[in-house]
Amino acid sequence: MSILSTIGRYAAEYSAARARYLTERQVRSLPTEIQKDIGWPDVYATPHATRLHSGSWAGDK
Repeated sequence: MSILSTIGRYAAEYSAARARYLTERQVRSLPTEIQKDIGWPDVYATPHATRLHSGSWAGDK
């Protein structure tokens, strides 16, 4: 694997993690009633879900 492909993979993973963070921030800014309607608090209540799952750049791989 070349250095450029590794950097590209890290950049893609960082971009995906950033998008998840921004989406979470926007949903959390909604009123609590709307969050409950869309089931937001239950999404991260499962044991397999992690708040900041970010891939290999954070040491997961």
